[in-house]
Amino acid sequence: MDWGTDLWDQYDIIDKHTQSGLDLVEKYVKFVKERTEIEQSYAKQLRNLSKKYNLKRGSKDEPECRFSSYQSFLDILNETNDYAGQRELIAENMMMNICIELTKYLQELKQERKTYLLDARKAQQSLESTYKQLDSSKKRFEREWREAERAAQYAEKTDQDINATKADVEKAKQQAHMRAHVAEECKNDYAAQLQKYNKEQNQFYFNDMPIIFNKLQDMDETRIRKLAQGYVLFSDTEKHVMPIIGKCLEGITKAGTNVNERNDSMAVIEQHKSGFERPGDLEFEDYSQGINRANSDSSLGTPKGPMDLLGKNRSKNFWLFSKKSKPTVSEDFTHLPPEQRRKRLQQKLDEISKELQKEVDQSEALGKMKDVYEKNPQMGDPASLASQISQTAQNMERLRGELGKYEMWLAEAGGRGETLRYRSHAFNNNGAHDVYSPDGAQSDESTADPSQAIYAEFDDDFEEEELTLPIGKCTAMYNFPGASEGTISMQEGEVLAVVEEDKGDGWTRVRRTNGDEGYIPTSYVTIALNK
Repeated sequence: MDWGTDLWDQYDIIDKHTQSGLDLVEKYVKFVKERTEIEQSYAKQLRNLSKKYNLKRGSKDEPECRFSSYQSFLDILNETNDYAGQRELIAENMMMNICIELTKYLQELKQERKTYLLDARKAQQSLESTYKQLDSSKKRFEREWREAERAAQYAEKTDQDINATKADVEKAKQQAHMRAHVAEECKNDYAAQLQKYNKEQNQFYFNDMPIIFNKLQDMDETRIRKLAQGYVLFSDTEKHVMPIIGKCLEGITKAGTNVNERNDSMAVIEQHKSGFERPGDLEFEDYSQGINRANSDSSLGTPKGPMDLLGKNRSKNFWLFSKKSKPTVSEDFTHLPPEQRRKRLQQKLDEISKELQKEVDQSEALGKMKDVYEKNPQMGDPASLASQISQTAQNMERLRGELGKYEMWLAEAGGRGETLRYRSHAFNNNGAHDVYSPDGAQSDESTADPSQAIYAEFDDDFEEEELTLPIGKCTAMYNFPGASEGTISMQEGEVLAVVEEDKGDGWTRVRRTNGDEGYIPTSYVTIALNK
């Protein structure tokens, strides 16, 4: 069964049906587009919600952030933000795979339908034109035949009229004969036009229109199939992100299970333990004995209350729930209770030690670069590094001073002063060897002016140090002679082990398989670090 055979006379129905199919595609595209707008709006609201309750910039060091319940809440906010991203992905995929694709297909479909209907109208117009010619020839034949009949009757009547002359009779007969001839020609023309019309009509109803209707049927079936694929994509688009959404939800569940109430309680103690002893019993002041008030006050002994330990007025009692004024923050953290003061001082020492180690590394790198420039002037001017070396030296001296100051305060607070160790061997600008202890104090091996610039040295003998494990490999792109002290030669294509990354000075420390180590220009090699 097909439209060309069974719906040969239902052109208007086919026209209306195919138009309604196009309208359905357009309606579905609008539906999906509005769905994507809802998804985008939902994702935006989720992101704003997550941002609203997330940590503000600079507040990650707040005490509450150390609690597992708070961290889990932050994890939930992050998972919610990721979930919002998946909703955005759904909207994007729906827009790309359904809305845009179907809209493009709809335009092609409209053009295809328009072409088929135009072909049908042309065939209809051609048939109508042939029919008009047929009707015209038919009417002409009818008219001429009547005229021929009248001419024949007139000739017969003239022939029977006794008063008519022979010339009149001949003339009437000639006129009747001419009319009969014209009528015969019109008859033949009418027959030809009728045959032509019947042929075109047969072509129209049994060939042209069935082909057009069947093409419209194929087009409509393709539209339905394409629309069905769009329906499936509507579901599949969301199914594809469900595993990731599931992971987001699993992350939220995991955040809930990671909450440890015992650890949070211990964290409260760790953060807020003051280190004070509980207040001792107040002594009885017997005014009936006539003891001098001043002497009585001085004979009470040293109170044990925390207010006295903080140097407060001894006449005031320590009240657990009293309102406390906010203390003035001091550099040595004396405004904090003893336990908290020790922790803050230790934390500050660690921070200063890390900064100092960075400056020491920078000093070493600048020293190496200066040494290379002095031995290879074509690579750079050593004087250009003077300002950087001087600034680095000043930073090191400042940090060492701060390190000593905080270590002294920590010793006063009863701490052990365990600071991070850093490499301390360096050359000053006079070539004297300075040795700094881990606490930042300068040893007696050098009496050089600490304010002068300090240059780092190349380690001449790598065998005296413990071998560092390689952190990757590098391949030489160019030859390098390695003529300077501390450098190592290499040939193009040679593979070396990387033992120390480029620290910003343009040099990388490498090792051969035979154990030889040295520095090479970073730009001369391609480096692949271990993951």
